[in-house]
Amino acid sequence: MAASEGSSMATPKPLNVFFIPWFATGHLIPMVDVARLFASRGVDSTVLVTPANAALVRRTVDGSSLSGHPIRTLLYPFPSAKAGLPPGVENLASLPSKDTYKIDAATPYARPALENLLRVHRPDAVVADVHFGWTALVARDLGIPKLIFHALGLLSVCAMGSISKFKPHLNVRDDTETFLIPGLPHSIRVARPELPEFFLRDVKELSTFVQEKREAEASAMGVIVNSFSGIENAYADHLYKTSRLRSWFVGPVSLAANSSKQEQAVRGGSEDSDARPIAAWLDTKPAGSVVYVCFGSWCHFSDEQTREMSSGLENCGHPYLWIVREDSDLDTEPSEKGMVVKGWAPQVAILGHPAVGAFVTHCGWNSLLEGLSAGLPMVTWPLSTEQFINEKLVVDVLRVGVKNWDGFRTTVEEDKVTVKAEDIAAAVGKVMGGAGEEAERMMRRAKEYGETARAAVDVGGSSYNGLSSLIEEIKAYKDANYSVAANPHKSE
Repeated sequence: MAASEGSSMATPKPLNVFFIPWFATGHLIPMVDVARLFASRGVDSTVLVTPANAALVRRTVDGSSLSGHPIRTLLYPFPSAKAGLPPGVENLASLPSKDTYKIDAATPYARPALENLLRVHRPDAVVADVHFGWTALVARDLGIPKLIFHALGLLSVCAMGSISKFKPHLNVRDDTETFLIPGLPHSIRVARPELPEFFLRDVKELSTFVQEKREAEASAMGVIVNSFSGIENAYADHLYKTSRLRSWFVGPVSLAANSSKQEQAVRGGSEDSDARPIAAWLDTKPAGSVVYVCFGSWCHFSDEQTREMSSGLENCGHPYLWIVREDSDLDTEPSEKGMVVKGWAPQVAILGHPAVGAFVTHCGWNSLLEGLSAGLPMVTWPLSTEQFINEKLVVDVLRVGVKNWDGFRTTVEEDKVTVKAEDIAAAVGKVMGGAGEEAERMMRRAKEYGETARAAVDVGGSSYNGLSSLIEEIKAYKDANYSVAANPHKSE
């Protein structure tokens, strides 16, 4: 006999979770992957996104939906006029470096539209980027759990928390002296110019952001982390001990949510993006021979630096695939030595191609994870924000990469020093297997971490189980049986 509506035998409604990514490709794509992972477990998942940003994830979301997973996007207007931006410019990657602050300026103006959607639809939980700290207040009013999403790893989150608290950068003699970041599980030393720029100058908007962040953390269920226990479990423990903030590893989401070649080929691309010419060029190269070079969606270089990079790659002794910004003046005609691609490229698919042997990266968290997941050694070239801290994980802790050079490096754009072609070529040589036993050990360690990453997202792996645990806690909250548990991580 069919269960009547409202009876104890009625099929319970699935969880309904809203996801709110920030206006940067490096925040948007991994959060959409997280939403897809929730949807793959039967959670009704809705991504709140502006029209131009929706175009970057539409193929990915539609693909998941066509596979039978309950996921959709819900559009709201981007506050272009209030931020002094032209219509259609809604992403950090769409702006020159001098104007990227306007995306930060636009963020508070998005609140009314987002808050209205939350109050009208009343989801069972909300996962919001750290930039939307105010969502904690709305979640409290609605009586639902709020989860924070960082587009960072926990090492950098913990490191920046320690620097904010203890201010060790104020006690050095000059910009060449390194200092120890206090209290971390590993010995991490940085120089003052390598810190995120907001530590180096007085930013009025930062104080508001920090205050909202603290308020959000105080009432949040915890943090969803695009990482895995094999590299950051000690930092999950550290975060809980220092802030009582719980965390759940669910990554690398680039692996967990994009297992098929079709998914990898469209991830982050718009409707007219075509990955076939890249794949065709890579197919002509021997296994492990190609150096892949990419600096993320919004990094900028001077003309002089671009010329040095071009010369260094041409003379490094290996074929290269170099992804540059859409506005670059570089020639994109493929040659035997190299291929230059403007704009979007299917990075996960490229890194997993047998022809690729190393990765030259800016150490953005997504790229770092994707390189690790592919089991590739890296040449690290951090440029901004927390990227120098991420570099310490690659070079000093995991020992799967080398720095691009040993000269002066900084997050401050106007203080950057041009890296010469010969230094670039030398760094590439150190990770491409021709530099002796250390290169071989580096390549071996990289492959081992790649295997660990894949194991984490497989059924029964640590990140797979982390997502399962989180979903069960949200269900318990919905069923009014929720009680705050201890830190879900145990030292392994």
